[in-house]
Order: sequence, then structure tokens, then C-alpha cells
Amino acid sequence: MGIFLDARTSQNASTFGQISTPILLGQNSLFGVVGLDVTKATVGQIRVQFEGTMAVQLPLLPVATSVDITIIRGTQQSGLITVYTARQVLDLSILGPQLITFAGADFNPGIPASGPLVYSAYVSATALGTVRVGPESFTALATAG
Repeated sequence: MGIFLDARTSQNASTFGQISTPILLGQNSLFGVVGLDVTKATVGQIRVQFEGTMAVQLPLLPVATSVDITIIRGTQQSGLITVYTARQVLDLSILGPQLITFAGADFNPGIPASGPLVYSAYVSATALGTVRVGPESFTALATAG
């Protein structure tokens, strides 16, 4: 049975329409960061489960568009490791917002030498004019055992 270590949520936007942020072509846009306290993990392996949701809207002139979600573990000081990627092809027949949800896990990431175990969530798109419209939420839960 696992031992609960920590859980955190990064809530960038709670409702639809709360934001209107273009996703810059060829760049990852940060939409969530969580830092987990895993210092009490003394036995067994650490398991981090994460999930999130975000809504995006096609460009004004709808074109074939894919949205990529990338989860990174670490910091600039500790080193960055990609632990999860997913691609969602947007539906051209939907002119309004499209909700993207994801869930993943990171097994045995280790205990950081100092500070929290940090996870960052990024989004990118293949078409200029794709817009983040909210909601946006990223949650992570760490257990040991």
C-alpha cells in the first residue's frame, strides 16, 4: 500500500473564457507548475501521477491543427527530463473551444537533493493563431511504497 507524500494543483484559469492567450508557433507555452515535497519517502519507489485539462480554440481561419502537451520533470538547476508527451488533433468542424484532457505517471523519479520535485506542463500548436481560452489545470500526486 502506498504512502501519501504530497499533492498540488496549478490552476491557471478556472473557467472558459477567463483567458485568451495565443500559442506561439514553434514554442512551448507554460500553463502549469507544481512542486511536490517527497522528502518523507524513505522506503520503496516514488510514483507521481499527474493529470490536467485545458481548452483551446482553432485559428480564425480553421486549418489542420495539432496541440502537443509536454510534461517536464526538474528545474534548470537539477536538469530537465521529459516524462510525458501527447498530441491531440483538433476537430475542424468545431469552431468553439475544444477541451483537451490528459493523465500520466512518472515512476521512481528520485528524491531531489534540495527543494521540491518539480513538474511543469507545456502546450504547443502546429498552427499560428491557436488560442488558449481556459479552463487550464494541472495536478500532481506523489506516493511512496
